[in-house]
Amino acid sequence: MSSLGAVPGPHAPALDLQGRTALVTGAAGGIGRACALRLAAAGARVRAVDRDAAGLAELVEQARRAPDPAGGAVEPYVVDLTDLDAAEHAAAGTDVLVNNAGIQLVRPIEDFPPDVFHTVLTVMLEAPFRLIRGALPHMYEQGWGRIVNVSSVHGLRASVYKSAYVAAKHGLEGLSKTAALEGAPHGVTSNCVNPGYVRTPLVEKQLADQARAHGIPEERVLSEVLLTDSAVKRLVEPAEVAEAVAYLCGPQASFVTGTSLVLDGGWTAH
Repeated sequence: MSSLGAVPGPHAPALDLQGRTALVTGAAGGIGRACALRLAAAGARVRAVDRDAAGLAELVEQARRAPDPAGGAVEPYVVDLTDLDAAEHAAAGTDVLVNNAGIQLVRPIEDFPPDVFHTVLTVMLEAPFRLIRGALPHMYEQGWGRIVNVSSVHGLRASVYKSAYVAAKHGLEGLSKTAALEGAPHGVTSNCVNPGYVRTPLVEKQLADQARAHGIPEERVLSEVLLTDSAVKRLVEPAEVAEAVAYLCGPQASFVTGTSLVLDGGWTAH
């Protein structure tokens, strides 16, 4: 039998993470909040990592009000991911790691502030490396682990004015594949989830930034810029991304590693 787990039968069980510890970065809102709630509902003890203490408090309260009494707990970890040592320390002892935190600035390369470029790569590429580095010893010791890196369609395609974000996401794809190759003998899978534009505060900010960059009203940015290459003309919901993350943590996905699960409404079909 493979160390990754038994092949599920035709009626695969629901995701059960009872007794598991999960860590989700960027958990105070958007995709991260949805992932934290989904993994907690599956029974995991979730370390919710974010620098937004108020947002984490709201998440904890939302999890407490969840109807499933068998759900796991959500524990707030106020961490700024530019503190790389703190990030690595927070990941120690985790069974499931969801690298989700992201920041964005939309500017032409010649106008892109170098300090912001550095910060974006620190939060979105170097911090995931340190978090994976912190999580792997425990995962290897027990012979089981799940790493899910919330990438983006921008991990597979580029867009103008997003040099730092695109560079970070492309790097995350490579990091994820490397972790998959190294982790396979130890029962650890590593994958990316690649959504298109998701209904989050980050995207709402992009609408304003893109409106300024292109010189058009915000109401035109969504249809004419953000969704121009998407066959499905709507934003992805955070809960949809969380379900993809949950799938990659379940027994049905024990043979899925080193790949990217794309939720882009047909963007990359072009």
